[in-house]
Amino acid sequence: MANVVVVGAQWGDEGKGKIVDWLSERADVIARFQGGHNAGHTLVIDGEVFKLAALPSGIVRGGKLSVIGNGVVLDPWHLLKEIEQIRTQGVIVSPETLMIAENTPLILPIHGELDRAREAQNSVAKIGTTGRGIGPAYEDKVGRRSVRVADLADDATLELRVDRALVHHDALRRGLGLEPVDRDALLASLREIAPAILEYAAPVWKVLNEKRKAGKRILFEGAQGSLLDIDFGTYPFVTSSNVIAGQAATGTGVGPGTIDFVLGIVKAYTTRVGEGPFPAELDDADGQRLGERGHEFGTNTGRKRRCGWFDAVLVRQTCATSGVNGIAFTKLDVLDGFETLKICVGYELDGTRLEYLPTAADQQARCTPIYEEMPGWSQSTEGARSWADLPAEAIKYVRRVEELIDCPVALLSTSPEREDTILVTDPFSD
Repeated sequence: MANVVVVGAQWGDEGKGKIVDWLSERADVIARFQGGHNAGHTLVIDGEVFKLAALPSGIVRGGKLSVIGNGVVLDPWHLLKEIEQIRTQGVIVSPETLMIAENTPLILPIHGELDRAREAQNSVAKIGTTGRGIGPAYEDKVGRRSVRVADLADDATLELRVDRALVHHDALRRGLGLEPVDRDALLASLREIAPAILEYAAPVWKVLNEKRKAGKRILFEGAQGSLLDIDFGTYPFVTSSNVIAGQAATGTGVGPGTIDFVLGIVKAYTTRVGEGPFPAELDDADGQRLGERGHEFGTNTGRKRRCGWFDAVLVRQTCATSGVNGIAFTKLDVLDGFETLKICVGYELDGTRLEYLPTAADQQARCTPIYEEMPGWSQSTEGARSWADLPAEAIKYVRRVEELIDCPVALLSTSPEREDTILVTDPFSD
């Protein structure tokens, strides 16, 4: 049976939540493989809105196993609040429906404090972090000073992990003018929350490999977008983890051969939250219109997203780095009513045309878009469920995008509603 990885192929906010929810009907297991609760997903099911951040999108479907993999950094206090919230909406969450990898690093209150203090004092160039401690938690992971889920089960180990972390953090806090960490209070908070988190702890790598051998379908869910990848994104204006499809394997403990299909989620235009280069950004009425029609505000932060025309150069690049087999094209309806549409097909850098985004930050900042224009359409595409429901100009736009990014459309989404989806290729087909 096919196993599918879903990744954002832009700067995030591409509509992964709806697509993962739609695909999860065909899956047995939904596994989140990177990121933290800074990446929000909004699902609209029968008119009811579910806002998720740490939980995999598949949690709202009954009879499925949702997994938080070791590639995630987890704020346990936020997770329990999120679980409580969706329970009030009728969603069942139990150890039978949710598992957390035992080797998942925890986001502690000290990580958020450090994150916010750094951003506030960074006079050189702000990264645009959400301030939720994601970056510092990943730093502690690679610095081998994390508190991990399994550590909550043994008090002696927990004290050792906290003491190791505080040697590092108290030194940083002194330099930033912060008070030392209250060790006893931190330990008390962790001891208090430990039973509730350990209830869901499991050897996820083992469970997933057993599910795979039993022929179960696994849907691997990423957060954010490939252009925020720590290696292949617009560094340093990136997140602190690998976002591209290869992380699905290391972020859950399965081999790369487990992955059968990579689905890239692509918005019909381009948005970005926070700082960093954005060659196709629009600071005009068209950009304003895209933002208003697309409701471009962060699910978690409420921050207004920067908007621009579709950038085929960037999506072609991310399709290559993630090995995307097909894209899910979302928010086509936001383009309804534009007389003329533009697609970025290349960049000009110091008089030279480029077909990719260069790595050097100074060069990225100097890239200007080369546009190709296409006629828009006046009819509504909202709610379309077949190609026959789409205007001819909309179909031409989609086909041109396929040509430019060198990747076919597998799914076409025409509204936030689950069923307003045109299936071209089923990623789960054998």
